[in-house]
Parts: sequence; structure tokens; C-alpha cells
Amino acid sequence: MRPATSAAIHARTWIDGEPVDTDLEPATIRHALEDPSTLCWIDLVAPSPEQLGHLADELGLDPTTVEDALAPHERPKLTEIDGRLFFVVYATDMESRAEDREAGRLQTSRVSGFLLDHGLVTVRLDEDIDIPRIMANADRELAARSSDDIGVLVHVLFDYIVDGHFETIQLIDGDLEDLEDELFAEGGPGPEFSAKAYAVRKDLAKLRRYVVPMREVVLGLIRHEFADRPDPWFQDLMDHVLRASEWTDSLRDVIQNLVETHLQLQDSRLNTVMKKLAAWAAIIAVPTLVTGWFGQNVPFPGEGNAAGLIASIVLVVGLSASVYVVMKRKDWL
Repeated sequence: MRPATSAAIHARTWIDGEPVDTDLEPATIRHALEDPSTLCWIDLVAPSPEQLGHLADELGLDPTTVEDALAPHERPKLTEIDGRLFFVVYATDMESRAEDREAGRLQTSRVSGFLLDHGLVTVRLDEDIDIPRIMANADRELAARSSDDIGVLVHVLFDYIVDGHFETIQLIDGDLEDLEDELFAEGGPGPEFSAKAYAVRKDLAKLRRYVVPMREVVLGLIRHEFADRPDPWFQDLMDHVLRASEWTDSLRDVIQNLVETHLQLQDSRLNTVMKKLAAWAAIIAVPTLVTGWFGQNVPFPGEGNAAGLIASIVLVVGLSASVYVVMKRKDWL
């Protein structure tokens, strides 16, 4: 997360679907958002509680939603208070590398938003999401759809967020494929395998907390805004959200199977080692038995002459070879 250096305001207005170059000041935001001839998007970056509170008073926003917009640990959600919708969604990204491998690579950035009659107000705590770029995408979408509906702005924002979810899921999927290759590589996984698997599992668990609730957010938005008229754009967005959610669920099964397989392979390798140790112990027991017998201070056949030495050598070599052949046939060596 890249924190904002200071509070900033990004604003864009459209008249009849055409963007208009304006530089809205805080004092003129309320007028722009209440003007029925315009469509307005106001984006606040790291506003202070006083700044957001002043704007909330101007627009008549509910104090609880204003508090949630600045609270550090809010889950993705969509709420309706006094006929106005408030949402919290998270964009995701994966760092190319992480200093602490066990800490994971997943990075998140939150966007809170208020849907008004003729505008959208978004609040961000950092500058990781390129809202000006999304606003530029809204220019094209409004022109292509010949619409000045607030739903277009929300769709463009949510579409960007969900596309980022897919990119993150694909990267985690790639990490899992790398772990699978390492797990079944000749010689087995390296000593860092467990740490890598833990980091990927941690990233995936964190990602699910932001991807899965998007189903309820988008579904609630569809029910509220388009209950009487199906919107193909949001239906398509809902399909993408469901696919992302199902994909994360499948990846959770993959990482679980990967960890279980790793444990099973460890047990299998341990059993193989134990079998080999037991087989060599049986082979070594033969000369130990024979030489121990011939080393006793009691009379035995061949005592005190070369025949006894030859007999002991024959017994050691013959019996050891026989035990080795038996163990080899049983695949213990």
C-alpha cells in the first residue's frame, strides 16, 4: 500500500455523456453533485475526518457510513441508509518479490463509495488505485452506451476491481503450479518449500476475504438499482465475480491437496529410508552373529586351525549375500 502524501481531490463531470473539463473546488462539489444536468465523480484521497465530515454535512451523508469510509479494517459490503447506497470494495495486487517470503505478496487497496442521485463520491486511503485512469475509461463507456447513468460509473469502477482480482488469482495459480513442479521434482522439494507453501496459502486466504464478499456487493447493487430492468453490463460483471469466487475456492482445494501430498511424500520417503536401514541392519547382523560365534572362548568346529577361518568367511559372505538378495527382491534396497 502506498500511502497518500496529502489529501487530494480528483473530479470529473459529464454533460449528456460528454466529459467537461472542470476543476471542482470543495465549495462547488455539492452544487455539481446535485445538478440534474450533469453526472459527476468526486474522488477523495486520504481525506481527514474533518474534511470528509464537512463534505458529508454538505451532502447529507449518514455519519456511520462516513465513519466506515475512514475506518482501517472494513470488510467488503454494500449498505443502504435513507435510500442511498454505500459500498466498500478492495483492489488487489501481487508484489513481484517480498522481503519476508512467509509474509506473502498480496497487497490490497480499499475504495469506499457513496452513490448519489447524480454522482459518485469515492474515498481512498492510498494512491494505489489509478482512479484518474478509471475516470478516463468512464469517458469511453458513457459515449459508447449513450448514457449518463450513475450505474455506468459504478460498473467501470467495479469492472476494474474485479479484473484486478482475476490478475491476482492468476498469479497465485502460477505460484501453485511452481510449487507442484517443485514438489514432484527429482530429489523432492527444497528446504524452503514449506515456507513458500505457507506464504501462498496465506495470500489465498487473505484474497478470499475480499473476493468472495463481492458476490453480495454486486448482487445487492443489482437488486437495488436494476430490480425492474435487467442490466446486461452488471449481469456480465456478476458472472465475472462468480467465476473469481469459484476460482479462489478451487485454488484453496489445490493448496490443501498440495500440503497433504507433501506430508504423504514425506511419510513415504521416511518409510523408504526406514526400510533401507532395516535391510542393512539385517545384513550387518549376519557377520556380527558369525564372527561373534567364532570369537567365543568355547570349542567349536575348526577351532585353532585354518578351516575355522575359512568356514567363518564362507558363512559371513554366503549368508550376507543371501539376505541382500532377499531384501533386494522385496524392494527394501
